[in-house]
Amino acid sequence: MVTNAGTDVRGGDVVDFDAFDPVHRPDPYPRYRALRETAPFCPIRLGDARVTLATTYDGCAAVLQGAHWGRGYSDGLNPFRPGVAPGEVPGGSFLAMDPPDHTRLRGLVSRAFTPRASLAETPFVGRTVDGLVDVAVAQGGLDVVAGLARPLSLAVMGRLLGVPAAEAPLFLGWIQGITRGTDPDYLLSPAEIVVRTAAARDLGRYLFDLVAARRAQPRDDLVSRLVAIQHDQDVLTEREVVELCALLLAAGLDTTANLVTNGVLALLRHPDQLALLRERPELVAAAVEEMLRYDPPSQFVTRVALADTTVLGHPFRRGDGVVVLSASGHRDPAAFADPDRFDITRYAASPPARRHLGFALGLHYCLGAPLARIQAEAAIGTLVRRGGELSLVTEDIEYRPNAALRGPDSLLVNITGAAG
Repeated sequence: MVTNAGTDVRGGDVVDFDAFDPVHRPDPYPRYRALRETAPFCPIRLGDARVTLATTYDGCAAVLQGAHWGRGYSDGLNPFRPGVAPGEVPGGSFLAMDPPDHTRLRGLVSRAFTPRASLAETPFVGRTVDGLVDVAVAQGGLDVVAGLARPLSLAVMGRLLGVPAAEAPLFLGWIQGITRGTDPDYLLSPAEIVVRTAAARDLGRYLFDLVAARRAQPRDDLVSRLVAIQHDQDVLTEREVVELCALLLAAGLDTTANLVTNGVLALLRHPDQLALLRERPELVAAAVEEMLRYDPPSQFVTRVALADTTVLGHPFRRGDGVVVLSASGHRDPAAFADPDRFDITRYAASPPARRHLGFALGLHYCLGAPLARIQAEAAIGTLVRRGGELSLVTEDIEYRPNAALRGPDSLLVNITGAAG
C-alpha cells in the first residue's frame, strides 16, 4: 500500500514510494497501480530532491507533449542529476537538450537517420535473426538475452556505424555502464557513477577515432552520413557526431534487447496469445505494439518544468522535476480496457487502442522507433514461427539492476519439436 510518508519543505504530503526497489523489479505494476489510485501526480523524495510522479496516462502524455517541459540542464534546473553544472549537457546528448539546441541537432540527425534508412536494414535484420534462431533450434533452447536479443542489437548497431563485427562486442560493457547510469543518481552507488563516467570516456575515445577515419575515408554507413550532413550552412561538429553515435548505441542496444526479451516472456506467460500469434503470424506488428504497452523496456523518463505551468489542474513551478511513469500510464484503466491483460489483438482492432508511450511523445519522440520495431518483429516472429514448442526453463528470472531500462538479465527457453 502507498502511504503518505511525511510533509515536504513546501508543505505538501510526500508519498512513500518504493516501486524502484529491486525487490519489485520482477513485477512493479501492482506498486504502480497503488500510486495511480493515490493521485495522478504524487510528490516523492528522490535523495535530497522533491519531485513528482506522473502516474496516469493523461498526466504522462500531457507532460511529454507540454511546451513548458524539457530537461533543464542549460539553466541548471535538473534535480535528477544534481552534480551537473548549469549549461553542461550529460554526455552531450541532444536527448538532454532543450530548444533551440535540441531542435537544431534533431533536425540535422533526422536527415541521416530516416525511417527509409531503417527500413533498408530489414534484409540484414532478417538474415541475422535466421542465423541466431538456427543455432537455438539446433541446441534445443536458448537464452533469449544472450542468444537472440543482445547479439541482434549489437549486429545492427555495428552495421549502422560501419564497425567490424569483431569489434562490436566492445560496445557492450561500455553501453551497460552508461545505461545503468541513466537511472536518477540517487538510485546509483558511487561506484556505478564512476563506471558510468569511465564507460562514457572510453566509448568517446573509440568513436572519436571512428569519426576521424570516416571523415578521411567515407563509407556507406551512418557515421559517414552524419559527417557529410550540411543544411543551410550548418554542419555537425566532430564532437556532435561522436555524441550522436554514443546516443544511438546507448538508446538502441539495451532498449531493443529488452523489448525482444520482455515480449518473448509475455508470450510464454500467456500461452493462448503465443498460440494465436503462431496461428496468425500477420499479428506480429500489433503484438509488438502490445508488448511496448504491456511491459515496456523503458519504464519512465524524467522531465523538468522550464516555466511555471499547470497540468490537468496540478500546478508546477519552474525547476520542478517529474518522473513520467509511462509504464504506469500503460496500465491506466481510464486509457486502456482491461489494462493488465496481455492481448496481441489490441492494436489490430478497429479502432486500435490508444497510442502507447513506449517511444515517448512530443519533441523527444524516439528517432530509432522504426528500427526497433523492425528488429522486434523479426526476432519474435521468427522465433515463434520456427521455434516449435517454447517453454521457460524456470520462472525464477533475475532482472538487471536498472529501474528505468527494465529487463531480465537472462531468459532461458526450451525449444522442442522445432520446425527448423
